[in-house]
Amino acid sequence: MSTRGWIVWVVGVIAYTAAVLQRTSLGVAGIDAANRFHAPAGIVASFVVLQLLVYAGLQVPVGIALDRFGTRRMVTIGAALMAVGQILMATADDVPTGMAARVLVGAGDAMTFGSVIRLVPAWFPPGQVPLFTQLTGLLGQAGQVLAAIPLSALLHGPGWTVAFGTAAAIAAASCLLAATLLRDAPPGAATAAPVERPPILGQVSAVLRHPGTRLGLWTHWVTGFAPMVFAMMWGVPYLVQGEGLSPQTASALLTLFVVLGLGIGPVLGLLTQRHPLRRSNLALMVTACNVVPWVAVLLWPGRAPMWLLVVLVVGLATGGPGSSIGFDFARTFNPSHRLGAATGVVIMGAFTGALLAILGIGLVLDATSSGGRYTLEGFRLAMAVQLPVFAIGLVGLYRSRALARRRWREEEGVEIPTWSEALSREFGPWLERRRGGRG
Repeated sequence: MSTRGWIVWVVGVIAYTAAVLQRTSLGVAGIDAANRFHAPAGIVASFVVLQLLVYAGLQVPVGIALDRFGTRRMVTIGAALMAVGQILMATADDVPTGMAARVLVGAGDAMTFGSVIRLVPAWFPPGQVPLFTQLTGLLGQAGQVLAAIPLSALLHGPGWTVAFGTAAAIAAASCLLAATLLRDAPPGAATAAPVERPPILGQVSAVLRHPGTRLGLWTHWVTGFAPMVFAMMWGVPYLVQGEGLSPQTASALLTLFVVLGLGIGPVLGLLTQRHPLRRSNLALMVTACNVVPWVAVLLWPGRAPMWLLVVLVVGLATGGPGSSIGFDFARTFNPSHRLGAATGVVIMGAFTGALLAILGIGLVLDATSSGGRYTLEGFRLAMAVQLPVFAIGLVGLYRSRALARRRWREEEGVEIPTWSEALSREFGPWLERRRGGRG
């Protein structure tokens, strides 16, 4: 790995970190936004829903553009859009202007992560790609910390305009770095792109038809949507208004959620690298870590004890890193000239699931509230909306996995070993050495 490659990767991570800051900036300003726009909390929450709609809806078009124009151009344009959006938000004082600002932020954000992920297989050896894909996603989550601490301090100190103006300045700096230092691939690297570009509809159809791409989408959906719902919208309200925690304790649990992800990600990356034929099993284990604690919390009589809420946060912390397994499916099942479109399809997974869950939770809370007051029972019914979303994702994962394995076997002759065979291969040499030592 050359020095140039490390510089490119670090700049890509900085660009993604800045994008996460822009994405989550409104999450720390909910009450302030309601006061500034003279709007109820439900209207302000619709800003996030609109942002998610734009983000998810642009993934495939952005992926196609990425395959044609490359990472440097897409990240640069995305950062510029986010800078303009945050300048607009810094000066907005009415709902339509605020929504327009979030549309620009969502559009710029949509151009960033998939583009940055595209750098990893271009600059790193294949064996290191799963690990550095995880690291890219996890290091970018530092943007959440920047939103939660410095941006929040600016918001409650100098005020709204300075806070969002600073966010705009960070996006502009990211734009400048990307334009000057990012490079799509090492000099002289061979490309697998066809001489003639395929028609856009044909390219999208080829990506969607491949069961490996769909396996990546459903993996991303089932592992990633619940942590997104928790971190972006309903986690803190549930913990404070439902479980009765103080805002400080809820913030501490959210910080624990981010920190744990930083440690879990490299472990999942190494497991994905060492056991590429067991990636879907890893995804199912991560899904269980998300589902089981939620079921326990929702069925607990009365308010859940702190230890159970910590278990819930630990389980959810596996989801973000686990969703990156979906990108590895996209990478290994698609040629490089379709990787952008395939990555865009995968990214739609968790964001679509999160959008459905966020809307469903909001509707149930509105239906069960009395005078704008939410109860623990209402929150439990609302959070249970996530369970059918999990079920949809699991059905999609199992169906696409069966089709992908059949196609893999027919086209490349790959047979998935049984668990006993895999364990024997993994631990057999160690057991033999142990027996030899005793002899």
